[in-house]
Amino acid sequence: MYQRQLPRRSFLKAAGGAVLGASMLRSQPAAPPNVVLILCDDLGFGDVHCYGSSISTPNIDGMAQEGVRFQQFYSASNVCSPSRAALLTGQYQTRVGVPDVLTPTSTTGLSLSAKTIAEVLKPLNYKTMCVGKWHLGTEPQFLPTSRGFDHYYGIPYSNDQSPSILMQDTTVIESPVVLNTLTQQYTQQATNFIESAAGSPFFLYLAHTFPHIPLAASNAFLGKSGLGLYGDVIEEIDWSVGQVLQSLQANGVDNNTLVIFTSDNGPWYLGSAGNLRGRKGWSYEGGVREPFIARFPGRIPASSKRGGVSAGRSTQSVATTMDLMPTIAALCGAPLPTGNGPLDGVNIWPVLAEQQADVAHPLFLYFDSWNMQCARMGDWKLHVSRYNTFAWSPDPVGGRINLPLPNPELYNLALDPGESYDCAADFPGVVAEIQAGIQQMLPTFPAQVLSTYNATMAIPSFATDGALPVELNQSCQ
Repeated sequence: MYQRQLPRRSFLKAAGGAVLGASMLRSQPAAPPNVVLILCDDLGFGDVHCYGSSISTPNIDGMAQEGVRFQQFYSASNVCSPSRAALLTGQYQTRVGVPDVLTPTSTTGLSLSAKTIAEVLKPLNYKTMCVGKWHLGTEPQFLPTSRGFDHYYGIPYSNDQSPSILMQDTTVIESPVVLNTLTQQYTQQATNFIESAAGSPFFLYLAHTFPHIPLAASNAFLGKSGLGLYGDVIEEIDWSVGQVLQSLQANGVDNNTLVIFTSDNGPWYLGSAGNLRGRKGWSYEGGVREPFIARFPGRIPASSKRGGVSAGRSTQSVATTMDLMPTIAALCGAPLPTGNGPLDGVNIWPVLAEQQADVAHPLFLYFDSWNMQCARMGDWKLHVSRYNTFAWSPDPVGGRINLPLPNPELYNLALDPGESYDCAADFPGVVAEIQAGIQQMLPTFPAQVLSTYNATMAIPSFATDGALPVELNQSCQ
């Protein structure tokens, strides 16, 4: 083939320009990464196929095959509002004004002095949107559009609370909400946002309403799972995950986007906590340990390959939803928030990127309302108090009471994730070390945390009369 020959001077000029252009290209900073955070409501540790479920979840499983799956990932709370407050701020819910579940008539919400992930990213020109359940306050100053999100589309609280409303930004657009089309609507809003935001860095917080009850699925998924309506709902959520991933690819941003999939707390009366003890509303592992999958092509490696197909990577590293704030901030180059007390999360990017097997965490505390009930240190978990009934049980006469355990219960979660074998008597030194850690940490919290703890510990032991309350006796079997 004939090729036109350039004069030597022209050739050198062109070559020099090409080298200069390549050099400039290499020196240009990488585009800021996008973040998609998908949060389910009441999804159990055992509700996803790659965590042992019989429900088909090929898109979520695909995320795990292409990224990393955590076996010990925790929500900071066993119920809705507090868990979301901790996730978005990187601080315990008791630090940010949301120790309990909020109602549609609550006049309080997420502390205005606390910063959300969206508020941290906005100064870096991130486009932001919240789709789905909010549940951090309904007064105007607490709604997503006042907390760093450019746009909002969803139910501002749980789908079993009244009035049943669907909002777009700050306007109610539907009441009552048509639940069987909700996952479809959320998915459409999410993919529309990805398309509109492409070209700018963005943060999408997609907080599904399901599988919180009342359950509902679109006609396309009813009866599809063969495992009842709950299974149908999970399969539709998996479809939604697939649509989001396809949208990232279609808009050319897949290779520059961190996608996270997790849940706010354990399952209600339906769903599976896997091999873990307890469910939503409990401080046992089943109430707070969640599925967690992170995928970022080229940045989060899947460690093994079999037959050329990525088998994914599973880690036993301990992490919590509070770690997402510092991790995302570090990844995106955003300064961490200050002025609202200590940040409780740590940057887990070295684990995600397989640069380290683990990162150091302080003592992890398990709260129920203002009550600190358990603490985890390494493989050890110490229970020190427990309610005299559980979340879905009728309140006893006089109401629920948080009582000190006659003797603290110690479990080795590495050997006993089901918390079946109390070994406190064999490891008194571990018990003492964790108790000392609790005493050191609690004064860093709002005064009500320490006063509530001291008041609980001052209650006379219910073991002195030789009998446990019925609910506690059953829970200790």
